[in-house]
Amino acid sequence: MVQVKSQPEGEESFICTTFPAPGLKPIQRHITTHNDKGLGVFLEADGGAHFRPLVKGKGVGNIIYSTRDNPVDVKDDVDLKYAAENEPGLHMHNGTVLRMIDFAPDVESPMHRALSVDYGVVLEGELELSLDSGEKRILRRGDCCVQRGTAHKWANRSKTEPARALFVLLDVKLPLVSPTGEVLTQFLGELQEDYEGR
Repeated sequence: MVQVKSQPEGEESFICTTFPAPGLKPIQRHITTHNDKGLGVFLEADGGAHFRPLVKGKGVGNIIYSTRDNPVDVKDDVDLKYAAENEPGLHMHNGTVLRMIDFAPDVESPMHRALSVDYGVVLEGELELSLDSGEKRILRRGDCCVQRGTAHKWANRSKTEPARALFVLLDVKLPLVSPTGEVLTQFLGELQEDYEGR
């Protein structure tokens, strides 16, 4: 469950330490496999595999699933074992990551770039997506984005309501080169601390 900490006057008072963020409902993850007769069956439902507060509690990430290869090897459920035992970094080289992020009210992520193509869908609230060019778009519930290795940041501009988005991250061929010929590198800003060593 979520823990909300109070801060001194003038400091942030909405801190996410576990998933879901205050004001958002828990989720259920349903994973399928095959039984010994080769028929599809559900594994036990749960809330996700790995949870992590982000940017000092401005948000919290929940890894729904990750794979280490693409195409995915599902023989003998090796992908299930890998996903359960390994928390991915921001993205997986040659693999995939399905991540849900809850954003506290009135927070902004640092500008960052992942070396991935990210499919994003806003599930709750509204989020502002800003690019390093200064362009911005508001994404509302059900709106989608395809983030193609560009530097960006997310902001929940609501002063009172949390927001939630679901992201599918796919690895890209390297080097990632801009139209001007510049080789683009990953940078995470304040997020670096959250993904250190992974």
